[in-house]
Amino acid sequence: MSTANASSANHSSSVDRVALPGLTEAQTLGLQELLRVSPVADEIARRFQDAGHRLSLVGGSVRDALLGRLGNDLDFTTDARPQQILKLVKGWADAVWDVGIAFGTVGARKDTAEGSFLIEITTYRSEAYDRSSRKPEVSYGDSIEQDLVRRDFTVNAMAVDLPGRGFVDPHRGLDDLEARVLRTPATPEESFSDDPLRMMRAARFAAQLDFEPAPEVVAAMTAMAERITIVSAERVQAELNKLLLADHPVKGLRLLVDTGLADFVLPELPALRLESDEHHRHKDVYEHSLTVLEQAIALETEGPDLVLRLAALLHDIGKPRTRRFESDGRVSFHHHEVVGAKMTRKRMRELKYSNELVNEVSKLVELHLRFHGYGGGEWTDSAVRRYVTDAGPLLERLHKLTRSDCTTRNKRKAAALARTYDSLEERIGALQAQEELDSIRPALDGNEIMQLLGLRPGPAVGRAYKHLLELRLEHGPMEHDAAVAALHEWWAAQPQD
Repeated sequence: MSTANASSANHSSSVDRVALPGLTEAQTLGLQELLRVSPVADEIARRFQDAGHRLSLVGGSVRDALLGRLGNDLDFTTDARPQQILKLVKGWADAVWDVGIAFGTVGARKDTAEGSFLIEITTYRSEAYDRSSRKPEVSYGDSIEQDLVRRDFTVNAMAVDLPGRGFVDPHRGLDDLEARVLRTPATPEESFSDDPLRMMRAARFAAQLDFEPAPEVVAAMTAMAERITIVSAERVQAELNKLLLADHPVKGLRLLVDTGLADFVLPELPALRLESDEHHRHKDVYEHSLTVLEQAIALETEGPDLVLRLAALLHDIGKPRTRRFESDGRVSFHHHEVVGAKMTRKRMRELKYSNELVNEVSKLVELHLRFHGYGGGEWTDSAVRRYVTDAGPLLERLHKLTRSDCTTRNKRKAAALARTYDSLEERIGALQAQEELDSIRPALDGNEIMQLLGLRPGPAVGRAYKHLLELRLEHGPMEHDAAVAALHEWWAAQPQD
């Protein structure tokens, strides 16, 4: 039976519910795989059934099983109220948490021979935003059909009844899954009004699943984009992170920009769409930035790297503010890396990123042009040391960002830049082998400085340490006796109070 026929069979039922054999072979295998790798599903369902409650696998778990990408995170929905859920999972789960209980969700972990499963069980519910509130108002429902209509997209509005294993699809999610289309169970206007974050989730799912939003979804996102401003920065950041870490982040970013959502959550990105001058003396900065992001992703070796991806996306956001048309017809962006680093810090703080992440990304933005001073390899060893020291633990990411920043179509120029950076990395490797560049420090530490100069802790010790560090960077490693002599020479030249 084709997917379309299977879906039609679903809708011939008054409650849109069929057994597994009514699905296509691939879909049946997907759901059977879900149940096979989730032995906990029937076990927990029987506990709910024995207590007089209904339990269903729902949403992303069903969708991902059908797509062959199921992990160990399982979502359930039930008619049981949150306190009843807590009572039923305690004593069965290996860990239980109730941080989401105000929204009707109880979390649990169950360890099995097949691995550990992270479980979320949510009471049937509906939620809506007050137009002046950032927090959803939650009310509980009594049927799974009522619960599914409040879901964000039809591909997330399918469920599997447990332990009976009936399939529930009141909104033709199977059809949309096959067509790789994002539609909303209710009208997009109703759905996005209830929770404006769903507009960002549309972009996130486009990036994660490579799906296309339906035209009416795009139209509603465009018309309602400003409504995203009532959603907390923390929730926006979480969706943006998931989008950026997806397999197709550029697809999601384009949707944010094209619908106007980015104007409210990441305005620096659409601002990159500078009008080209009539002689096309500079690149399309927006397209360049998206290309740099894709090239940076291609260089990742240990999975998605949020720091690298943010830095690649934001590395040129200082260009609009620094663009100048010079008298000779050229276009310049002097110090855009410094301006961009400040803008990056400001935007990331507004999105409530951690200080560590803010510092790392803004540092990469600030350093992304440093390599271009290397020229044909004219840097001294001192300059190479400073490059490594300034990058610190971000050096490998800086290598990837710098290489990704070459988007020229001139193959000869691109090859020359790659060779030059190869040369720099080789010099860094050689110096690292000789000098332990990863942990550059003076030959004398603070205690030795105080002992040699007869000082107590204070600013003078810091100045002495900084002087010795400058000597280390400039001349390389120093023998202990030479460092002692250099310290005394420096101290003798200092004004004595």
